[in-house]
Amino acid sequence: MAQLNVNPTRMELSRLKKSLATAMRGHKLLKDKRDELMRQFLEIVRENKELRERVEQKLSNANHAMSLASAVLGKEVVNSALLMPKQGVRLTLGSKNIMSVDLPTFQTETKSDNPEDIFSYGYAFTGGDLDLAIGQLSEILPDLLLLAEKEKSVQLLAGEIERTRRRVNALEYVMIPNYQDTIRYITMKLDENERGNITRLMKVKDMMIKEQFENKQNV
Repeated sequence: MAQLNVNPTRMELSRLKKSLATAMRGHKLLKDKRDELMRQFLEIVRENKELRERVEQKLSNANHAMSLASAVLGKEVVNSALLMPKQGVRLTLGSKNIMSVDLPTFQTETKSDNPEDIFSYGYAFTGGDLDLAIGQLSEILPDLLLLAEKEKSVQLLAGEIERTRRRVNALEYVMIPNYQDTIRYITMKLDENERGNITRLMKVKDMMIKEQFENKQNV
């Protein structure tokens, strides 16, 4: 690993030790965040898979009923019957926070509380297949919105997991080893300087003792 370009001083050593402790705490927190994000991600993916299968089955049934209605009544009659809808839906966008990730939530509110308003036509010139198709499509709407919510949540969580993984790797394989190598280098340099100072002091002491000894002999 590469060492940081710093001066080998005790002040720098103290600063690096504090930075290493902070980096290691951050690494642990990010790993915990990554693990929790993965747990949430896998749970939503499982729910999304089950929901998608259910929605696809309902859509297949509704399409089949609509095809039968078109075959029996004719496309012109079906299009005319659906031309002026009585029911409307208001969509409200919200969000929920999971591990600092804002995930979307969708809430719906119908214009009318009357369940019969999903049928925008009279029953005299239409058949049961069209009623069945409209009823099934109406029932699918909440699941479709929930599926869209889950799909977007999966995308956002996947992106955050990847960003968190890169940060964890940067700390684990680059920053923390660099701090550790630099701390070892500075410690070795300081120890080497300390040994050098001790050696010089011993030499100075020997010279002073020798000088005192020579002075006594000359007296």
